[in-house]
Amino acid sequence: MNPDRTDARELLAFYLEAGVDAALSEEPVNRLLGDAAASTPVVRPVARDAGPPVIESPRASAPSLSRTAGTGGTAPVARATASLVPPSPEAAVMAAREAARSAASLADLRAILSRFEGCTLRTAATQLVFADGNPEGRVMFVGEAPGSEEDRQGLPFVGPSGKLLDRMLAAIGLDRTSVYIANIVPWRPPGNRTPTPQESSICLPFILRQIALVDPDVLVCLGGPSATTLLGITDGILKVRGRWFPFDTGVREIRAMPTLHPAYLLRQPLQKRLAWRDFLAIKKALAG
Repeated sequence: MNPDRTDARELLAFYLEAGVDAALSEEPVNRLLGDAAASTPVVRPVARDAGPPVIESPRASAPSLSRTAGTGGTAPVARATASLVPPSPEAAVMAAREAARSAASLADLRAILSRFEGCTLRTAATQLVFADGNPEGRVMFVGEAPGSEEDRQGLPFVGPSGKLLDRMLAAIGLDRTSVYIANIVPWRPPGNRTPTPQESSICLPFILRQIALVDPDVLVCLGGPSATTLLGITDGILKVRGRWFPFDTGVREIRAMPTLHPAYLLRQPLQKRLAWRDFLAIKKALAG
């Protein structure tokens, strides 16, 4: 095998593990340089026999970043650059709360989320992963964040852990037509990393509004991060799983249970016995 090709494959594998899994442009751009980047010449590659490379100045083809004469305003590029600056976390949380409150239906909430720019995760994700299942179902399952397969399909829990969840549901007589499934964070974090507390807090108003609009009889938190975010639990998931907690949907108080995430069960198959007990308790609660 060509050594250069092997090195390239290893480099790509390293990038994937580091979370670099999407090319946003053909040329790297350092946004932190600001005006300094505009003064750096750009070398354009040309064909082998077409003479020396062409060197362009970015200012030759872009509007000036200086103030517009006589108006006190800035040129279009300056305004566009300013719009790329994300809001502060506090401002993003406040904007999320106001936006979530304005949603009168799940369709409204989905449309609002598709336009919301306060969470930077959306810039690297392929698409919004809103929900799956039946919003009229009596049980709502909430995980942490979508993975790579969910990001491709735009639906939560459709990868290996989702297939296991389907089997767990079938074991107690449920399926995706009788339950509703969502995540705390509706955009995939790069490299499938864990969402930061800041990212989860920005997205929290949306999932709370989603729960209120669905108004299930039972809420199931899949995994420790979901239980911590929604129920304020600080103990480990193995200590609190299978226990019932009160949860105020904003409409009424319902029962909520943390249980083990299917992805964890794939890594620790022996713990499926614990999840089975939890799902039997959910089945009993629905029958009561």
